[in-house]
Amino acid sequence: MKAFRNFLICIVILAIAFAAGFFYWAKQPIIPSGRSPIEFAIKPGSSVKSSAQQIADAGVPVNPTLLEVLARATAKSAKLKAGNYELKPGTTPLGLINQLVRGEFAQEALAIIEGWTFKQMREAIAQHPALKHDTVNLSDKELLAKITADFSMPEGLFFPDTYLFAKNSSELQIYKQAHAALLKRLNEAWARRDPSLPYKKPYEALIMASIVEKETGQKSERDMIAGVFVNRLKKGMLLQTDPTVIYGMGDKFKGNIRRRDLETDTPYNTYTRVGLPPTPIALPSAASLEAALNPAQTDALYFVARGDGTSAFSSNLADHNRAVDKYQR
Repeated sequence: MKAFRNFLICIVILAIAFAAGFFYWAKQPIIPSGRSPIEFAIKPGSSVKSSAQQIADAGVPVNPTLLEVLARATAKSAKLKAGNYELKPGTTPLGLINQLVRGEFAQEALAIIEGWTFKQMREAIAQHPALKHDTVNLSDKELLAKITADFSMPEGLFFPDTYLFAKNSSELQIYKQAHAALLKRLNEAWARRDPSLPYKKPYEALIMASIVEKETGQKSERDMIAGVFVNRLKKGMLLQTDPTVIYGMGDKFKGNIRRRDLETDTPYNTYTRVGLPPTPIALPSAASLEAALNPAQTDALYFVARGDGTSAFSSNLADHNRAVDKYQR
């Protein structure tokens, strides 16, 4: 009887020692600081045992059996999410389990630049090595149909920003995220718009914002540029903005705009057609959206580049011609 009691005591002591050692292990870094992160993936439908083995097979220096036991002991074995992950230095086994439960996937980044055309955006997305390229064979209209049914042309419908995504995410995810961001910004700016503006709907403001985006790199002048174009719209004047002509030329534009280009009519030639072009001509920034919907209160109808990144504004043609002579001739 005494021997059996001593045996039970030994079992309890060993169990306590194992538990203490196990939870000590669970809180120690898997890879020390200063080492490179390790990428791994868990396939959809994997059991906790299979998940632990996949992690170990990817090169993570962790005992898969102990990792499985830890997931079960913490009641998280049924909560692990499949996907692509990155184990960062200093992460403990317990931290790894929590990472899998929260679905903290390996993050990649893609920058969409303000002023880009939709063509440039598509090229950047198609060239990103961490995306699943599942839209490259779609035409622009086919791609747009998978994103929204509210528009017929994709130009200008995506917000320029840096987007984070899990490795091997669908390209479509980026397009949908950028489109949703654009609509949110546009609708917020539309709600704060100057009520005297000549736009009938938010899409017209988006077109104007894209023109403002391409006309100046100076954020401080965007509201003045917008003010000039709004004044021209109100008076029924031609907008006469080179970026729209260039956009309408497409691949024919070789870096220089000539007089005959200004005289050749296209839907985007604002030297031959009154009003806004039929679509945006680029991806407008938040600053350009704000300028288009809250332009400067000015009587200016003309502007000309000074050559230093700023513009000279004039309210009549005589003053404008003098500015052109001064800064460009």
